[in-house]
Amino acid sequence: MPGTALILGGSGRFGRHATGAFQAAGWTTRQFNRKTDDLDRAAQGVDVIVAAWNPSYEHWADTVPTLHARIRKAALANDATVILPGNVYVFGPDTPAPWGADTPHRAENPLGRIRRDMETAYRRDGVRTILLRAGDFIDTTASGNWLDRMMLPTVPKGALTYPGRTDIPHAWAYLPDLTRAAVALAEKRATLTRFEDVPFPGYTLTGDEMAAILTRVRRREIRVKPMKWWPLRLAQPVMPVVKHLFEMRYLWDTPHSLEGGKFATLLPDFTATPPETAFSELQIDPD
Repeated sequence: MPGTALILGGSGRFGRHATGAFQAAGWTTRQFNRKTDDLDRAAQGVDVIVAAWNPSYEHWADTVPTLHARIRKAALANDATVILPGNVYVFGPDTPAPWGADTPHRAENPLGRIRRDMETAYRRDGVRTILLRAGDFIDTTASGNWLDRMMLPTVPKGALTYPGRTDIPHAWAYLPDLTRAAVALAEKRATLTRFEDVPFPGYTLTGDEMAAILTRVRRREIRVKPMKWWPLRLAQPVMPVVKHLFEMRYLWDTPHSLEGGKFATLLPDFTATPPETAFSELQIDPD
C-alpha cells in the first residue's frame, strides 16, 4: 500500500527522480527544506525517508557523518524505512567483480572509508534500511554529473570523451529505473530484513559500447576520445573537489559490475529501460 515518503535532497538528481517515482505510484511525498524545516518534526508519521542528500566531495568528511546521524535518529524515532542510495566506492580497486551484497568492503581511500562508515552506522543502529547500490548515474537532464559535464559535450562533434580505458566494463544506473526500483522495494519493506543491501544491476558498459549505442541513437558515427586529465590537475588549487576526482579515478580503469541476482529475486517483474532508449533521452546540446 502506498504511504508517505519524506524526500531529503529533492532538488538533486536522485531526489528529483524519486519524488516523481513515488508520486507516480500513488504515494504522498513531503519535500524537506534544510533552511527552514526540522527533520525530527518533518519525519513524524512518514513511512519512508529518502536519504538523497549528497554534499560535494570536499564536504563529505565534515557533513556526511552529521547528516546521516540526524537521518538515523529521525528514522528510529518513527520506525521509518530509509531509502539509502549506495555507490560502489566501498569496494576499492582490488576487489574482483561482480560486486554484490556479500562482497567485502575494502576501500581504504578517504571517500570510500566515509561511505563504509556511513553504511556500517545504519546497520549498527538497527535502522530499517534499503540500501540500493548503483553505479554512475545516467540522468535525463544535465545535472552536473560525470556523463553530462565531462563525456557528452563533445558528442555533437562526433566524439564521446572517456575518462579511462575504453575496453573496461563500468557500472551505470539510469535514474528513472533506479528510482522506480526504490519505490518497488519500499512497497515490499514489510517483507525485507531490517538492513537490505540491494545491488542494482543497471547497465554494464565499456566506453566502446557506449559510443556504439550513441552511434545507433544519433545515426552518425560517434568515436571514443580519451579525456585529458591534466587540465583538472591544473585547476586543483582553486577547485578543491578536483582532488577527490583523482581519488576516484581508479574506477575508470577497474573492471566492475553489480551482481543482479538479489535484485531479480526481490523484484522479479521489474523491467529495465533498454540502453538505447535511455541514451536517446539524454539532453545533448547541439554543436
